[in-house]
Amino acid sequence: MQTLLSDPLTLALLIIGAILGPALMLGTQNITNKRARLAERLANDAPLDAQHKHRTKARRLSWVQDLGQVVSPKGEKANSAIRMRLMHAGYMSKNAPYWYYGARLLLLIGALATLMLAWPFMGNRLPFSGPLIPAILVALMANIAPGFWLDRRFNKLQSEYRNGFPDMMDLMVACVQAGLSLDAGIGRVSEEIGRRYPNLNTHLGIMSLELRAGRSRIEALSGFADRLGLNEARAFVTMLRQSEEMGTSLSATLRVFADDMRDKRMLYAEEKALSLPAKLVVPLILFVFPSLLGVLLLPAGVRLAWVFGSGVP
Repeated sequence: MQTLLSDPLTLALLIIGAILGPALMLGTQNITNKRARLAERLANDAPLDAQHKHRTKARRLSWVQDLGQVVSPKGEKANSAIRMRLMHAGYMSKNAPYWYYGARLLLLIGALATLMLAWPFMGNRLPFSGPLIPAILVALMANIAPGFWLDRRFNKLQSEYRNGFPDMMDLMVACVQAGLSLDAGIGRVSEEIGRRYPNLNTHLGIMSLELRAGRSRIEALSGFADRLGLNEARAFVTMLRQSEEMGTSLSATLRVFADDMRDKRMLYAEEKALSLPAKLVVPLILFVFPSLLGVLLLPAGVRLAWVFGSGVP
């Protein structure tokens, strides 16, 4: 140790290391903190960037909306029906019907153009004498496919709403019992339920904005139930209307309704569990049983073929 300290070069290196070591550690920590702050800022700006990209994409595809506006049926009744269907599927823009009609027309044209281009290569392999019947079939499929897409999305959203409605009612009961009004409780629930049920949170946010804008509570709740298209939401609106007319306790009414919603969710889960054996019958018959029979009978078949083929008893 004394030998190392007696060397001037070693002593100088030790002094420089003692001085620069903490400085380098502090510099590294500052760089790490700056990177963390930058990542946080980027994370906060990500939704704005996503909205900007979405708006830019919508502006680029505005011709699809213009095309749908040209081919859409005239009349408030037809547009209101498709608008309600799109709203139930989660598309709540006022121009959503025009986008729907435009996309359906483009899908039809694209499907027919693909058929015409592929017909010289695959026409001889199909049991049709000409492209008329395949064109009609393709046109029907292209016309029906958007409706199937809306139905599939509607069923998916209905499942989310049905699963999230009991949790929403439990949170609303907790807010009302804590002293909040129903309007303030709706706003609070929309803040808390957004991570797990984002689509339900969107409808709650719209209802909260309507209440802040001065719309009556029953009208806002009725609009909420119409947008969801859920029987539980309609029952919730009816329950609140009767509670206001009869003057019953709001917290007690909400508690009873929340218990009922929780029981309905459990019954729905039990119904799906009980229907599982019936749904498994077809896969078992088509895939599992043939494989099982093959595994069980193949060795016996090979043995019989070997015995009878070689003539050995």
